Formats: sequence, C-alpha cells, structure tokens
Amino acid sequence: MDLSPIYPATRHEVPPPADLSDRAERERLGGDAARAFINMMARWKIRDADARRLLGGMSNGAYYALKKRPDRMLDEDRIRRVSYLVGIFGALNALYGEKLADRWMTLPNRNRIFGGLTPVDYLIRGGIPAFATVRRLLDARRGGY
Repeated sequence: MDLSPIYPATRHEVPPPADLSDRAERERLGGDAARAFINMMARWKIRDADARRLLGGMSNGAYYALKKRPDRMLDEDRIRRVSYLVGIFGALNALYGEKLADRWMTLPNRNRIFGGLTPVDYLIRGGIPAFATVRRLLDARRGGY
C-alpha cells in the first residue's frame, strides 16, 4: 500500500526559485530590488546610514550612486536582504493600516524577540537570521504559518 501523500492536480506550475548565484538572474532582479528597497526606506523613513547597514554595509558613495541610478546589479546577499524586506513590507501592510505599517519598523518593540529594540535595529544587529525571524513572526501573525 502506497502511503505517500496525494496532492490535488493543479493547472499552475510552481516556478523554481531564482538562482541568485547566476549573474544574469541578479542583473534581471537587481534594478527592481534596488528600487523596491529605496521606496521602502522612504516609506519607513529610515536614515541613509541605517539603510546602508540593512544592505549589509555599503559605503556612502556606493549607496548614493544606487539611489541615483537604481538599475544597478546587486549581489546575492543584498538581493536576499531586499527580498526579506519586501516580504516584511507586505506583511506589515496586510496586518496594519498604512500609517502604522510605515512606522512599525522604527518603533521600539516589547516583543521578546526585539528586547525593546526597534525592528530596524534588530535587523541591523542580527543580519540575515534576524530578517528571517521578523518575516516569520509577521507571517505567523497574519496566519501564514
């Protein structure tokens, strides 16, 4: 007797995840990721110094060049960070009204995950694992987990 799960038939193909190790894929995604990042930073009113740190550390010159010409290719780590932030942005806007969704990242948070830090400070200190934690927290709050 075969006990493997049976999944319902679907007409939709699930696309494979983007291969961020592929330069052509990073070129394809980089401009959109950079524009999304710059727009989120503006909506959340994140200081440029903190925005650079959210990208994993970027010099002033490179960051301002990116802001001026966001069609530039980003490396794998930065695209991954922006991807997490896009998910966080979407979850915040699904959970809260626009005003709170835009302020949430810069408000001190009493949730034990944050220990009183703002979510931005938590992300800066914790790197990619913190990005994943915040994304999972918000997805769980909206019933995604």
